[in-house]
Amino acid sequence: MTTETTRNRPPFDPELEAVLDAVGEELPSTLTPEMIPLMRESQVTAPIDEVLSGRKVTHREITIPGYQGADLVASIFAREDHVSPGPGIFHTHGGGMIIGDRFTGIDVMLDWVEWFDAVCISIEYRLAPEFPDPYPVEDCYAGLVWTSQHAAELGIDAERLLIAGASAGGGLAAGVALLAHDRKGPKLFAQCLIYPMIDDRNETVSSHQVDGEGVWDRTSNFTGWDALLGDRRGTADVSIYAAPSRASDLSGLPPAYIDVGTAEVFRDEDVAYASQIWADGGIAELHVWPGGFHGFDMMAPHAALAQAMTASRTAWLGRILGD
Repeated sequence: MTTETTRNRPPFDPELEAVLDAVGEELPSTLTPEMIPLMRESQVTAPIDEVLSGRKVTHREITIPGYQGADLVASIFAREDHVSPGPGIFHTHGGGMIIGDRFTGIDVMLDWVEWFDAVCISIEYRLAPEFPDPYPVEDCYAGLVWTSQHAAELGIDAERLLIAGASAGGGLAAGVALLAHDRKGPKLFAQCLIYPMIDDRNETVSSHQVDGEGVWDRTSNFTGWDALLGDRRGTADVSIYAAPSRASDLSGLPPAYIDVGTAEVFRDEDVAYASQIWADGGIAELHVWPGGFHGFDMMAPHAALAQAMTASRTAWLGRILGD
């Protein structure tokens, strides 16, 4: 794309732009395939003991069956004084399909565990490129099936089980919601798609606007999708469960919450996804945050825009739960 197109990117929120300037070279805008091993070695997520410090939340690990029966680790979080049954949150973590672990982005889920007495199950699905599509989404679907089947012993109300994820995790959450619909179960109460990664074609206006700056730019997006899909990326041979933007019918899905920033690659595909849900007669709440770069709520949680973003998400969950 031309330099002029790049200049036409919506401006970053001033408070958030200062955060980007501060992190500098510590967080590259562009992630290439050669950088995946180094990124995996980096401390992308804080140690879980540190994350849980000061929270009255229990954490235990279990092994559950994934795609084709593989053993996968999952973490279960609940309030120390959990009253069963409570809402259930099945969490699919972010990381572009290539990095991250089940603790990536867990802070939002832990807030919900505390505020709504929910139980959260976060799965360690297998990553691309070692495990390309359909491994990640099928791992997550298998984990959801297990969670639904064991809802009572987990202290979960099976009628209030929702799926939530950010970035690649948001894409996986959307894909799993489609799988659950098409396979007639498990039943989902809602889906929370936090700036989801859902379109492998990478050809929207926003995907061209965010190139060489911000967080997770156009080239990074190619890196993630190429790892997941290989030569199939951008062709007709891509499943709607891998790239939910490919779906032509989004009717019958659980109510969706979708949020995204104006200054990130995923803006246009996420807005289009919400619009198609509405066009197909479904329920979606969409928030587009002016000046937000990808993942700004996690990188700058004390920024005014980030606090507004997380407050809106929590308010949505409170409304649908009736709390």
